[in-house]
Formats: sequence, structure tokens, C-alpha cells
Amino acid sequence: MSELPKSLEEAIAQSRIATQAALADGYTRLQVDFLFPELKLMPVAEQFLPAFAEYDSRLKVFFADAGAAALAGRDWADAAFKILDIGTGRAASLQSKIQPEDEIFLFIAPTSVEVPQVEKLCENIGDRPFVMLNPRLEDSGVVGIGYTARQTRQRFISTIESCYYLRPVDDETAVFRCYPGLWEVWVENKGEYEKIAELPKKPSGDELDVILMQGQPQSTSDATPTKKPNMFKSLQRFFKALSS
Repeated sequence: MSELPKSLEEAIAQSRIATQAALADGYTRLQVDFLFPELKLMPVAEQFLPAFAEYDSRLKVFFADAGAAALAGRDWADAAFKILDIGTGRAASLQSKIQPEDEIFLFIAPTSVEVPQVEKLCENIGDRPFVMLNPRLEDSGVVGIGYTARQTRQRFISTIESCYYLRPVDDETAVFRCYPGLWEVWVENKGEYEKIAELPKKPSGDELDVILMQGQPQSTSDATPTKKPNMFKSLQRFFKALSS
């Protein structure tokens, strides 16, 4: 059973193991989320990349724009894998970015602006696995909240499995998932963090409100809540220091 990490390094290590486990179990569309404001993603991505060490040059890494891809190419000059930007959306251009020798793909922080291009790239990827690190594919202000957005969610976004998820809701609450475990809600209780819920799916805002109001275990397995030392605030401070 995975527990809340004590540091960012531990969280990234957990995410690598979760990703490898999900890939081994046959999942081909995966997502990893570290949902902390102002988190610098390049150091996170660099520590996450060893999850793909066995693929060597058969890994392809995509950034949202050419500037980020160029910066990564400079910083990771000795990398065996290829680094590209997602592209402008021209079908021929996008198709050329996916080659037969590519075996696995990592998308770093794609946003809702790139959804059409990302979806087209993933169509060209086919059955080969891909992982998205801190994607922001849903933004009602950009994608819209009408029929087209719902179709995009049903057709593409909803097919991606979240294998690692870490988000502090506030100073006292965290939502956590580490594959193959369930979704968990942790809250602070007298200086310690207590797991108060295990859920088969990510809790919505309303579901989370109900769980927190009830303030008692809402487990699908009748598991006894486990307590964790008060470390989540220190983890937040750690992340804040990393971002400064």
C-alpha cells in the first residue's frame, strides 16, 4: 500500500513505479499529476524520465512548444531519446513526428490549447503506450463547455488512465492515487494525517465535500484508517521552496 510521500523525490519515485506497473498491466494511455501551484516541471520531468530507461532511443518526448523543446534539448544534450514540440496542427507535419521505431511517448505539460494536435498525434501513435506528465487538457475557457468539449472528453481525454495523482486540496486535505491503489482522501487530525476514504474513481468536488463533512472512513474495502505523521504541510513548504 502506497502512502503519502515525505518529499518531492519520494513522490516522483512513487510515480515512476506506478507508471511502470500500469504499463506492465497493459495500460497504454497514462497520466501523472503533481498538482502544486508554481511547481517547476523541468526538474520533475528529469527525475521522472528514468521510468523509461529501458527504452533508450525508442522513447520520444514531446513539449507543448518549440521553445520548451529547445530548452530541454540544451539541458538534456546527452539524452538518447528524441525531443520534439507538439507542432502547429498540420496533419502532415504531425504525422511525420511519429516514426515506426518509436515505442513509447512522453508528453510534458500539454495544455487545452494543444488538444487537437495531441489527439491527432495519439491517433498516429496507435496502440503504442504514451504517458502525459502534468497535462492540462481541460479548460472550459479554451475548449468550451458545449457539445464539442463533451465529445472531446468522451472520445479522447476520458480514455487516459490516471496512474499517479497528488493534490493538496487545502492545508489540511489531500487527494492521492498511486496505481494500482484506489483513490484516497487524507485529512489532518490533531497533527497527524488520516486516510478517511478509498474510492474506485477520482472524487468530484461535490463527492469530496460530502466525504469531508462526514469526516469518517468511506472505504469500499472497510479498511481501518491509517495515520501518517504530519508531513503534508512540510511537503507543501518543500514544493514552495523548490518553486522560488
